[in-house]
Amino acid sequence: MIAVDLDTPANADVQALLLRHFELMRASSPEESCHVLEPDKLLERDAALFAARDGGAVLGVGAIAVIEPGHGELKSMHTAAEARGRGVARAILNALLDHARDIGLKQVSLETGSAEMFAPARRLYAAHDFKECPPFGDYVLDPLSVFMTRQL
Repeated sequence: MIAVDLDTPANADVQALLLRHFELMRASSPEESCHVLEPDKLLERDAALFAARDGGAVLGVGAIAVIEPGHGELKSMHTAAEARGRGVARAILNALLDHARDIGLKQVSLETGSAEMFAPARRLYAAHDFKECPPFGDYVLDPLSVFMTRQL
């Protein structure tokens, strides 16, 4: 059974999955178009990190950081390749949205890639009422990025 709870990049298994995510994202996009955070940067951003586990094994991670009053950004959403197709990302996303509501956020946004490898992520977000939007925060228009947002 998959359980999703608050966690920390200080845990070795969580950090290992975040590092896999970081390396995959860096290998998939040019640096100027890659907005993935190094695991320790999540702590600096004071992000709330959630990990999905089954029997203690980390299957996926996702974080949310407040970027301005009432507005949060999803960061570092990643499901381990060996755990895909089990509903891990959906479970993490639901936990992140619940957390966003709990801390009083009214809007949640994200940046993801425009390449085909990111199509499953874009479908997941669209299924949870995220709509494409212009760049937000410090982001700029980039053909390799898709920006999405939703109201809570």
